[in-house]
Amino acid sequence: MACLLLNSESIQIKIPSIETIDGITYYVVEVRINEVVWTLKHRYNEFAELHEILVSEHCVEKEILPPKKLIGNKSEAFIEKRRQGLEMYLNSVYNYLKKTMPRDLATFLDLHVYDIFFLLQNMALQFFSEGETLLQGNKSYTFTPVQLYAISERLKQPCPSLEVVDRKFDFSHVLDLNSHLKILTIEGTTEPYGTSNINPSLLPIELSTFKNIQHLTINRYPVDKIYGMGNLRDTVKILEVHYTKLKNIVELVMCEEVHKRIENANDSHVWLKVTHVDLSDNRIECIDEAIKLMPQIESLILNNNLLSEISNVTLLPRLSQLHLASNNFISLPEKLHTKLGNIVHMDISQNQLTSLASFSKLYSLEWLDVSCNRIENIEEVKYIGSLPCLENLRLTGNTVSTIVDYRVKVLEPFGKRAADICLDNEKPNQKELDTVAVLQALRIAKEGKSPSFSAPDSSLFAAEIPST
Repeated sequence: MACLLLNSESIQIKIPSIETIDGITYYVVEVRINEVVWTLKHRYNEFAELHEILVSEHCVEKEILPPKKLIGNKSEAFIEKRRQGLEMYLNSVYNYLKKTMPRDLATFLDLHVYDIFFLLQNMALQFFSEGETLLQGNKSYTFTPVQLYAISERLKQPCPSLEVVDRKFDFSHVLDLNSHLKILTIEGTTEPYGTSNINPSLLPIELSTFKNIQHLTINRYPVDKIYGMGNLRDTVKILEVHYTKLKNIVELVMCEEVHKRIENANDSHVWLKVTHVDLSDNRIECIDEAIKLMPQIESLILNNNLLSEISNVTLLPRLSQLHLASNNFISLPEKLHTKLGNIVHMDISQNQLTSLASFSKLYSLEWLDVSCNRIENIEEVKYIGSLPCLENLRLTGNTVSTIVDYRVKVLEPFGKRAADICLDNEKPNQKELDTVAVLQALRIAKEGKSPSFSAPDSSLFAAEIPST
């Protein structure tokens, strides 16, 4: 980003071209401060309005603005002459006013968009005006990397000599709002910033001004550009990181470190309160050991990554929900229960699984989504039919869901619990339960067993929808 405060002699202002839009002539202004360059467009009338303010409030000479012309103002020769004159005008007023740099001139040149100091003035004004409203709601705000970079750089600088007298523009309003926010979203982009050559993804930031954040979301901004987490590890309960090209978890939990290795971790790297972590839409290939630096996790969402195996989840003793949809799973380990013994809710949809055998001992499982995999054989359902807590099952999108009487054949292995199973978001009706009872009776007869009509099993042949 630009910083006119530190580079007041390094600015270049040009009007290299003009554009005609709907019959109106716009002058394209190019501003360069060191390596940062951007463009903006203004009509002549806007130059005249600026000049009127500068003349009345800042003693700029009235005659230095190229005059209006009512006749012949569309001719190429006149427009070219005016272009040159307006370029000279901008440079003249800048050189005259650069020590005080009035806000009207700064805004005209879009410094409030691309310059650290003037952008922060704009933020301060917004927070001065809207701060109470923001804090009366859910205390949330979405920042761009550009805004956070400006804050980070301002913290390094002494009080600027251009600090405004009007308290509405004081930086303290930004610090005050940040310290009270509870929900912080960092919304990045892969595109250049505005009309400039600024790449927001390359701007480093630190987050020490946020003292009470409980919900942190980072979208489309590389976490390795965060060089200071402040006290977020002590306050954040919900952590979401999406579209950041994150390859492993250590890059996130130890983002400030140059050498991001778990053996270098200490107590300062532990996320003490995080219970919900959503790292969907990244490029994570494995759940690395650094996951232990978030020991309180109860819900872990890793949808749409590059995972092919489940590892290190035993380091999360409180984990009860695991989401692994849209990854690269072909199979799961036979002893999956040794890794996920306490899992209650599991989503592994949109993978390439062919068997349900690995789920057979997940006795705490209440909700299982294996939709859109490659399960073909109805016999696979027998592996989950005896799970005592399972109530929600999604199999749609598998080849098995296209067979005749799919629903009743899936419900049949659940025996007397068939009425409790919500299959593909739909509870069984009485007709389906009656058919299930017949299938169960036929199976028992085929196996040569004598049915037992003891109290616990009597409903095997009389499954009914529970009365309400």
